[in-house]
Amino acid sequence: MKWKFRGDRPIYAQLIEQLERGILTGEYPPGSAIPSVRTLALEAEVNPNTMQRALAELETQGLLHTHRTAGRTVTEDRNMIERTKKNLAQAHVVTFFEGMRSIGIEEEEAAKLIAAAAKEAGKAGSGGGMAAGGSGAGVAEVAEIEAGAAEAAAIEAGAADSGREVM
Repeated sequence: MKWKFRGDRPIYAQLIEQLERGILTGEYPPGSAIPSVRTLALEAEVNPNTMQRALAELETQGLLHTHRTAGRTVTEDRNMIERTKKNLAQAHVVTFFEGMRSIGIEEEEAAKLIAAAAKEAGKAGSGGGMAAGGSGAGVAEVAEIEAGAAEAAAIEAGAADSGREVM
């Protein structure tokens, strides 16, 4: 695994994200053993206590399991992995739309931009392949999901403006 850290966030949080991404993309397949804390800490060039903290959080989330004599393994619960993947994707979508709103672009326009970008990417021969994050979702599928999220956000915003509760 290639480790990259930015100075604007805690290292352990970035470790969690990078290990999580390794699990979600299959770098660490379901049921596979995770290298030891010490090995991972050496590879990432971080304190073993920091790596331990990140692994403990992934264990709390249910993505890793500790076996007394065999170390840690990735969960074999593929549903858990898929749920985590969808939650992470949803968080990215929310962040994207927040960023668009911060520069004055509303959800509908942002969704159109995504659709246009997906169309262009399809013309370039990358449609139907893996998205940039390696999630297995095609660019068009991601655009469809994000457009649906934009529609839901617009509905929610309309309900908030009218004082109605959204279910």
